[in-house]
Amino acid sequence: MTVPRHQIRAAFTDGTVTVYQAYPAEIADAALAAGRFVPPFKRERMTWIKPSFRWMMYRCGWALKPGQERVLAVEISRAGFEWALRHACLSDHDPRLHPDRDAWRRALRASPVRVQWDPERSLLLAPLSHRSVQVGLSGEAVRRYVDEWLVGLTDVTALARSVHGRLTAGDEAGAAALLPRERPYPLPPEVARVIDAD
Repeated sequence: MTVPRHQIRAAFTDGTVTVYQAYPAEIADAALAAGRFVPPFKRERMTWIKPSFRWMMYRCGWALKPGQERVLAVEISRAGFEWALRHACLSDHDPRLHPDRDAWRRALRASPVRVQWDPERSLLLAPLSHRSVQVGLSGEAVRRYVDEWLVGLTDVTALARSVHGRLTAGDEAGAAALLPRERPYPLPPEVARVIDAD
């Protein structure tokens, strides 16, 4: 089956969607203890959320990269996730959405959310032909993420390392069986247009 080039795939329920972030231990431990993001997490910085577990593994190197040793599964409301996408601007200029680069730059500066489509990753973290969405939250979007959208936090570092361990042992089938189940996310058509989703 051919996967559309720009499709969001995620683990989700009727009311929530799971995204991933990787942090150093001091941020992850504080967040898990509080059940929400608290200092040393910085609201002033753009924070990137990723619905694809494999793309998160590519980014954090199976939770082995310095400063990204802890991986959190962050369950947020679907309403919040869709608010973020509705208020997003693509990281790259798309002439179908903005008539010229100046208009795109103005939209980028005004938007609290940035969306970019990067190559999705295979289980072995090789680039695939279809894309995975990364969502950058800043300003109002970070505040909403922390204070309104967050439903739950789970440390999935052990899962990341278990999958990596099976891959290292040559057990790809066993590694694949551990992955979170991700399905195409049903975006409202008006939201899909904003982020150039298929």
